[in-house]
Amino acid sequence: MRHRALRRGDLEQIAAMIKPGARVLDLGCGDGSFLRDLQRTKQVRSLGVEIDQVMISRCIANGVFVIQRDLDAMLDFADDKSFDVVILSQTLQQLHHPDRLLNEIVRVGKRAIVSVINFGHLPCRLLLTCNGRMPVTGAMPYHWYDTPNIHLSTIRDFRNLCQDLGIVIDREIPIGTRHDFWAKMMPNLLAPACVFEIRRP
Repeated sequence: MRHRALRRGDLEQIAAMIKPGARVLDLGCGDGSFLRDLQRTKQVRSLGVEIDQVMISRCIANGVFVIQRDLDAMLDFADDKSFDVVILSQTLQQLHHPDRLLNEIVRVGKRAIVSVINFGHLPCRLLLTCNGRMPVTGAMPYHWYDTPNIHLSTIRDFRNLCQDLGIVIDREIPIGTRHDFWAKMMPNLLAPACVFEIRRP
C-alpha cells in the first residue's frame, strides 16, 4: 500500500520487537524493503501482502515472497495462529473496514504489531483549529483531496476499538519526533504515531 523507508521510527521499533527466525506476515508491505531487512538481520521466514502491482514487482526484486491481495478482504489464505507475528504498519487508516482486519490479524497471528498515525497529534489539532483546513504534516503528507487515508483516528480511538473488539493490548510505544519523553507522557497529544502489540485473550 505504500513505500516505506527503513529510517521511519515506527519501523525501527517494530524491527526491535521481532525475534530471530520468526514467521512474519507483513500486510501492506510496500516494496518489501522492510521484510528484506528483517530477512537479512533476523533470518525471519516472511510473507508480504500488497495490492499495488508496481510494489509487488519491487518485492520480488528484493527477494521477498509476496501475494497480491486487498486487505479489506478476509485473510482466508492463512490458518489460525499460522504466523508468529503479523505486522500492519501505518495502513489501518487506508482500509474501509479496519475493525474486520484487526480481528483477522489476531486470528492468524500469535501476536500482532500495529502502528497507527495519530490524528490527535498537537500539530494536527492546531492546523485544523487555526487554519480551518485539513492538516498536512510529516505523518500525513497528503491533501484532503488526494489522500489514501479514509479513516483518520487517534491513539485513544485505537485503544477503544481494541477494547470493543475484545483485543488485548500488551504494549503501547508512542513514537515521538525529537522528544520521546513527552510523547510517552501524553501520547494522544504529543506522539505523531504509536506502535501497539496486540493479541487475542
